[in-house]
Parts: sequence; C-alpha cells; structure tokens
Amino acid sequence: MARFCTTSGRSCIPSCNNREAGLNAASKMAVISIERMGLLSVVCVSLLFSSAFAVDRGNFKTCDQSAFCKRQRALQQGHSPYRALLDTLELSDSRMTLQLINDNNKVHLLLELYRLQGNMTRVKINELKPLKPRFEVPDVLIADPPTEPLSLLSKDENGVVLSLGAESQRLIVSARPFRLDIMEGPEVLLSLNSRGLLAFEHLRLRKDTQAQPDAAEVKDNVDEAQQQEEGEKEEEGESEKEESGLWEETFKSHTDTKPNGPTSISLDFSLPGVEHVYGIPEHADSLKLKTTDGGEPYRLYNLDVFQYELYNPMALYGSVPVMVAHNAQRTMGIFWLNAAETWVDISSNTAGKTVFGKMLDFVQGSSETPQTDVRWISESGIIDVFIMLGPKPADVFSQYASLTGTQSFPPLASLAYHQCRWNYNDQEDVRSVDQGFDQHDIPYDFIWLDIEHTDGKRYFTWDPHKFSEPKEMLQGISDKKRKMVAIVDPHIKVDSAYKIHNEITSKDFYTKNKEGVNYEGWCWPGNSGYPDFTNPEMQAWWASMFAYDQYEGSMENLFTWNDMNEPSVFNGPEVTMHKDALHGTWEHRDIHNLYGLYVHMATAEGQIQRSGGVERPFVLTRAFFAGSQRYGAVWTGDNAAEWDHLKISIPMCLSLGLVGISFCGADVGGFFKHPSTELLVRWYQTGAYQPFFRAHAHLDTPRREPWLFGSENTALIREAIRQRYALLPYWYQLFYHAHTTGMPVMRPLWVEYPMDTATFTIDDQFLLGRDLLVHPVTEEGARGVTAYLPGAGEVWYDVHTFQKHSGAQNLYIPVTLSSIPVFQRGGSIIPTKERVRRSSVCMENDPYTLYVALGPQKLAEGELYIDDGHTFNYDKKKEFIHRSLTYAKKVLTSRNLCPDCNFSTPSWIEKILILGASKPSKVLLKVNGKETSVEFEFDTSMSVLTLRKPGMNAGADWTILLQ
Repeated sequence: MARFCTTSGRSCIPSCNNREAGLNAASKMAVISIERMGLLSVVCVSLLFSSAFAVDRGNFKTCDQSAFCKRQRALQQGHSPYRALLDTLELSDSRMTLQLINDNNKVHLLLELYRLQGNMTRVKINELKPLKPRFEVPDVLIADPPTEPLSLLSKDENGVVLSLGAESQRLIVSARPFRLDIMEGPEVLLSLNSRGLLAFEHLRLRKDTQAQPDAAEVKDNVDEAQQQEEGEKEEEGESEKEESGLWEETFKSHTDTKPNGPTSISLDFSLPGVEHVYGIPEHADSLKLKTTDGGEPYRLYNLDVFQYELYNPMALYGSVPVMVAHNAQRTMGIFWLNAAETWVDISSNTAGKTVFGKMLDFVQGSSETPQTDVRWISESGIIDVFIMLGPKPADVFSQYASLTGTQSFPPLASLAYHQCRWNYNDQEDVRSVDQGFDQHDIPYDFIWLDIEHTDGKRYFTWDPHKFSEPKEMLQGISDKKRKMVAIVDPHIKVDSAYKIHNEITSKDFYTKNKEGVNYEGWCWPGNSGYPDFTNPEMQAWWASMFAYDQYEGSMENLFTWNDMNEPSVFNGPEVTMHKDALHGTWEHRDIHNLYGLYVHMATAEGQIQRSGGVERPFVLTRAFFAGSQRYGAVWTGDNAAEWDHLKISIPMCLSLGLVGISFCGADVGGFFKHPSTELLVRWYQTGAYQPFFRAHAHLDTPRREPWLFGSENTALIREAIRQRYALLPYWYQLFYHAHTTGMPVMRPLWVEYPMDTATFTIDDQFLLGRDLLVHPVTEEGARGVTAYLPGAGEVWYDVHTFQKHSGAQNLYIPVTLSSIPVFQRGGSIIPTKERVRRSSVCMENDPYTLYVALGPQKLAEGELYIDDGHTFNYDKKKEFIHRSLTYAKKVLTSRNLCPDCNFSTPSWIEKILILGASKPSKVLLKVNGKETSVEFEFDTSMSVLTLRKPGMNAGADWTILLQ
C-alpha cells in the first residue's frame, strides 16, 4: 500500500489522513511533516513535491548499478574456466558428487546431482571448503525431496553418462569445460553451462585487512584461501582493490558494507526447441517472457514500488524464481532456490524474427533449431536448482507442488467479493457501507480496514475514538454472515508505551543492524523496528498475538492483511532494509526475498492457532516467495485506474498461477487515481472472473462504492458481482483441485491445449479450470472483442445466450457495456447456485443448478464438491462430498467419488440445463430404485433442455434418463 504522500513515492511521515478542504495531498503532507518531524521532513518535502503519479526509477537499481550483476553480466560466454575432476566422482543410491575446479584461481567446488521422484533432477553447487557456511534456503521445501537411484552407464576421460531411468533419459557430465546435458533418446532437453557462464565467487579474505573469519574451525579453509591468492591475482589481474562494489557498495546515500566480500553466483541454461518461457513473477509484463538482450534483465528482489510501470522487467513486491518452458512437444520447469537479489537474462535465436522470416527459414530449409538461453545471477548463497522435466503442463505443476506445496484451501467466503478502501473512517462509516450493499441488493462477504483503524499505526490495536467498540462492529457484520479484514504490517512502532514493541524488545526478536543494535527505519508509524521473522521463536510469538485474549477486540470473523512486508523501509536503500542488517548470523542480503513469506506464514499460523486448529485462515500478503501459496492470497499491489493496468492484471495473475500461487487478484478500479465509470464497470466484470476479487482505493480518491455511479452502472456492477456468487461452487472446487493437485485455477490456454501454437502468447483471455473461457473487455469504448476458442473438433457455448461455436477459431463478439464474454466448454458440467443472497454464507444450504454442455459426441462430465466451507474437517475427518457427474447416451448420473467420506448437505438440485440437447419425449429420475418423471422445457432455437425441480439431494446417488 504505497501511498501518495511519499518521498519519491514513499511516505516520510507517520500519518497522511488529513483531509481538510483547500489542501492538496502534497501540501497537506508537507504541513504535517514539518509539524511532526522537524528538519528531517524538510528533505522529505523537497522530494515529495517532485514526485508524480509514476515510479521514480532513480530509487531502484539497474543491473549496472548493482555491482554483482554488472560483474557477472560482463563475463564473456564460451570461456568457462570450470573443469570436472572425474576422479573425484562418488555415486551412492541417492546422489552423485563430483568436484569442479576453476582453473583460473584453483578454487574447488562441490557438485551434487540428485535424481528425484517424479521426473525431476536437482543440481547443487557449493564451495568445497568455504571459509564459513554459505546460506541455503530453509522452510521453502515442504520436505527433503525423495530420491531415486542414479546408475552409471559409462565413464571416460571426457565425462560420465548417468541413467535417469524413465524413457531413455540420460544425464551427461562433460569434463572440460564442465557442462551438464539432460537427454531423452537423441534429444537434448536442457543443458547447463553450455555457454560457459557458470561463475561462483568464493568467500575470501579481504587483502587489505586479512580479516579473520569468526570460527576457529575454519583455519584449514583460511590456509587454502591464502594459497589461492596467486590464482586470484591471475584471475583478477590484481585489480580487486580498484574494482568498486566488491567489499563496499554505495547507492544514492546508502552504503552497503560487505563483510563477506563478493559472493555472487551464476549459471546458464539452454533449452533447445523452446521459444516460449513464462513465470518468474512478479513483473508487470506480458505472459510470455521477453528476451533481455540489450536491455535490463528481469529482477527478482521484493520491493515497495510506487505506482509501478508496465511492460518492463523491474522488480516488484514478490519473487518466485520459477520459470516454465513450453513447446508443442514438452513442458519443463526450472526452480532456482535462492532468496537473495536475483537477475534473470533471457536470449533466443528466434527473437526479433518476423513470422515471414520464420516462414522463409522453413522454405529455405534452415536447420537452426529454435533455442532459448536463460541465465540466473544471484548475489549470495549457493546454486540449488530443480529441473522439472514434465513432460506435460500438469506434470510440471505436480512436480513443483511436490517440492513447495500446493495452494492453501481457502474458506469459501474468501472467494466471494471483498470491499476495501484506504480507509473506512470509523465504525459508523463501516455500518453505513454495510447497509449500502443491502439497500442496493449487492452481495459482499468481507469489508476491510486499512492502517487508519489502529491507534497511531500500532498494529493489533484500534483507534480509541474512531473504532472504540470493535467487537460491537464485528458482531454487527457477523449477524449478517459477513466478515472483516484488518491490516497488520510487520513494522513496529518504536514506543515504550506499546506492548508489542516492548515484548519484541524484551525477547530480543528485532532484526539487528550491522553493529548488532536493533535495526530501525521509517514506515507508517514513524520510527519502526522490524521483527526478525527468520527466527522460529519470533514466528511462534507473532502467531500467539492473534489469540483472542491477546488481540483485543478481535473475533472469529476478523481476518488479516499483511502489507509492506517486502519489507518496506521508507528511508532505506531502494525503500527496503539494508543488506548488511543481521538475522542471527545471516545477512539480510541472504534472506531478503524470504521475509514476506515468513510474515505471511506466522500470521496464517496465528489464525489457525486461535481456533485450536479448527478454522482455515485467510491472510492476504503483498510480498511473497516460492511456497507462499501454502499460506493464502496475494494481490498485484498498488496499481492505477488506467486501462493498461486493467489489461496487465490478466498476465500478472496467469504468471503467478503457473508458479503455484492461484489465489491472485488486482485492486478492482485501480488503487491510484479515479477510474472513469466505464473503466470501473469493466474492472468489476474482469475481477469477477479472477481468483481474488477485491475493490480497493487510495485515500485521496473519491469514494467509489458500487452504487455511487448512477443506477445503470450500479446494475451493471451488481450483475458482475452476482455472476461471481452464482459460480462460487465452481470456484470452490477449482481451489480444491489446486490444493490437492497443484493445478492453477486461472490458466493460460496453452495449459489445456499444449500443442496449439496459437495459444502460446495469448494473455488477454484465460481459462478457469478446463471448462470456462473468459475474454474480459479491457479496451476503452470497445464495441467488440475477438476471442480465440481453442480445440479443433470441440465446441464452446456462450454462457449468456447458450449459442454454440466451433473450436479452433477466432470469434468476433459484439459487446455492449453489459457484456462479459464467457464460454463453457462442450463436454463439461458446471455447478452453480442461482439464488444470490447478501453473502456466501447465506447461500450455504441453497439448491444447485447444473449446466451440462454437451460435446460433439454428446458427452459431458464434471464434479460437485461440498464441505462446510471453513474448517479443516475436510482433511482431518474426511467430512466432504465429492461426486462425479457424467452424461452419456442420454443418461446423466451422479456417482460418489469418496465412499468413506462422511458429510451431508440439505442442498438439492433445483434445475439442470443441458446445452446442445435434443428434445426428449419423457425425462425420468431414478433415486434409490424409484422412478419419477421430471418436468422439462425445450428451447428448439438454441437446443437447450431445462429440467425443473428434479429435487434430489446434492449428495445422493441419482440417475436421470432422457427418453
């Protein structure tokens, strides 16, 4: 939640909610700053007036300004100094180890290779004898990945060949220079160090100080480091003292001391036959990743970026170092397990070629195989990479889920609509907004409170004047079966009268600065401390603070929003924490991208613990890393009320889904600026079909509750939200499958149509599960959109008109402001609840409507999943209903997929629509051996058969026969 009152986009001051008439935002902030913060604020104010509604790129590093990135990028490919020492090879049941040597400086590295269950290979490279341990990322993998045996097929002086088991897969290690190839039959699937860009900056003694490392037991390693000195001089030309950024680096006014010196790592990967790569979020960019030749690499470094720019590779709030490569034959993934600042370069031998150029190559018989080359560069840590070999998209999702876990199964209510703004002013304001939804017959489930609800930005507290009776407020919305989310950020006001600060101080849980004193920086409360969330004891204590007897005023229907957890430090380098801050023995540079995950994890655990482990949590986070999917939802941060920001929300969430984070959304309407009415309506229509559906707005924007834009637009917004509520049963079972299988909820078309090259770059439309295709209207003044309907020989039905269309075509769809182009795949069955009420909980026992869309062979299949919607009983007690719905030979059947499950529902089947049907003479229902006739209607013009009130229980076995 970066705010308008900023220093080049960041706040200099504790508060910015003065709304007095006659003061614009900047002048208001200037007055308050000067009053409260004296001389320091003068600097802030001078910068504030120069800031505009756009990112100040000068606040954030380019690769050239990041010393390690510049160093690594300057390396020339094709001259690798690394050689495999084959006589050091050791092979056990679970791994192969082999030493590498850098012939320039004689430093030895240890290569470890693992064949993992599920068609994956793990490659680790570390120093053989580091001066002290290098950081290895903890807590991201859900367990040590199970291994399978490697077997040696051949070995000579040039290399070794290992069997990877399935389908003639082999792993070839070449000795000079070191190179690793994974092959299947005659095909190379992937190569490591084929361009010779492996680089591993070893820990060393600083030559001008000869400073000794901390531990006495590394004496042998110190001796070895000293012996390497001659080699280093040869490698570096004795210029280390003169090269900037090795032992100290300055960016703007901030100096990063580097007590460990240069520690960066790099490795290149080549992907023959691949032209399309995806993933490595978070970036405001297209779904297909672009080549970076001649430009900036993609950066992974969690940062609080004020109103980010679109279509560039700058770092944003979260980082997931996972790339997915796809062609018509295979899908693969690369998971680079490193939490330090990381840059990713991408090049392709087909980049820049026009379609005509590619056709010319084909006609002329060009033998050049398409290839994408990827290079990962990280500031510290070790090389630890998982190669996921697919071969299908679903296999890659399953492989990654086996490593880092699946999307948490959210409470059903959290999949409904959320109403938020910075800020609802007081309890009366909350009550008024709540009533407004009822008065205008618009459902919602969650209302949100931003930072102003607290007592002076002290989290876990309430403003004593504006929110003096929080339980009364919470009870009022609970009576309507609704819930609330309150923000709890990880920066803690330094205030001796604040319980949270005092306890963290007394337990010594704060992150330290380089001198070992509590690290402090500026954020919303003013001077703030930053808890060390890498400490398990700190995590446990933080979780305990969500207990009802600790978090005063909280109740069962209060949930949590973790913002600013990159962490955001307004007066820090790049608006974040200094890299030489300390988390125990590790520098912040080692763990930076993990910080937000730890905050999210501890908060989710707190919500689980407060209910005795019964209730599922709901926690929204802005910062994230690999594994964050296990703890809740993310959103795309501080977007703007602009059409391009609406468009970019689609590829941003698609990219997150490809790397495990399905519960994604964007601020509906845009956080900054004021949307036109048309843009707001179109954003609601788009958001209603994205996983996390929340409207949010900046303090200085006009109010934009859905009923404030005239009755016609209120009706359009109401209809979009109601479509969301009707589809909640389908959304819920999609998240159940995401939780159990790792499949993304919101999918690029190529995930389901992997051989259709026309789908590989589409990112203005998407699939929800397999069966709904959505093409939101994201162009201003649009009178039509062209949607690609995939699948040769398939059919798609317009969900609003039931018109049938053939697959494998570009379909032009005329649109009005009420249009939301959505299509159901022929061959699918989708459950809905058509009686939309004031909240999802009020719909719990409502009846179902089934939409049976027949494919060309007059077949269809689907599912129905039901549980209590909010507890872990589905997992701990197998309390759920899971049924298979199939239609074949004019028979529709419901069959139990979990005979030993124990759950019942009063919900029944109210209506069944069969699309693409022929008219029957009679419809019979069979339940428990008894037959009854069913009332039906048939629309000849659209071939739609409607069965009314068949009346069977949603959890029962039943069969419907069309005669």
